[in-house]
Amino acid sequence: MGAARAEGAGAVADGALLDGVDAVALDFYGTLVRMVPPLPPTHDAVLRRRGLHTAADQWGDMWSTGPADGEDHREHSVSEAAYRAWEVDRLRRRALDRGVPADMAGEVAVELDRAGKTLTLELFPDVLDSLARLRGRGLRIVVCSNWFWDLDRAVAAAGLGGLVDSTVSSARAGARKPHPLIYRAVLEACGTTPGRTLFVGDMWEPDVLGPLALGMRAAHLHRPDRAVEGTAPPLPRGAARITTLRTLTDPVP
Repeated sequence: MGAARAEGAGAVADGALLDGVDAVALDFYGTLVRMVPPLPPTHDAVLRRRGLHTAADQWGDMWSTGPADGEDHREHSVSEAAYRAWEVDRLRRRALDRGVPADMAGEVAVELDRAGKTLTLELFPDVLDSLARLRGRGLRIVVCSNWFWDLDRAVAAAGLGGLVDSTVSSARAGARKPHPLIYRAVLEACGTTPGRTLFVGDMWEPDVLGPLALGMRAAHLHRPDRAVEGTAPPLPRGAARITTLRTLTDPVP
């Protein structure tokens, strides 16, 4: 069981993570779930299977084809149909730009969109018990993620439906973390003020700096088996660093 480490001026000390907190917002991917085999087909594989080798060579990382972190896309988030159409159209325009013939671009975009959403997800071992303990303390629990429209269904499919009060996806909120709009949607879903809300996640800007900028508290989840490599930055005021979600309710003395 890991402990929160107080690092830097004003960092939150062990045992104080939930003091004065009414709600906990948690990131989804990398915090609650991870991707496991079978892995989704890559965009490169989809394009090459169709003989589109030039487009594949120029395509780039499939995970960079979506909206950028912090992007405001409210005009496309007015409905599920509008957002899904925008997702596919972004891929269609990218395909055309990479030389995919116009009569193929729409069909290719649909397949690429489907490939990027064919994910097999698995809960981290500490999730179920930790969320149950948070609920046992009477805290509201919200999952907030830069995710597709169906975050609520993904959360339920992962087995968390009975442990989560609400979900806030970037697709529905109209902006991606660390844009302040999505954190305001979290506060609305929680029914709390920033200072009484703790945000927990594994990504530095979306899950730590963004919430702190809006006055929320933050816990940086730095798992030993994290997907994101690199040294963790020094903690700013109002933040803590934990290595397991169990630390939220069971800090080590």
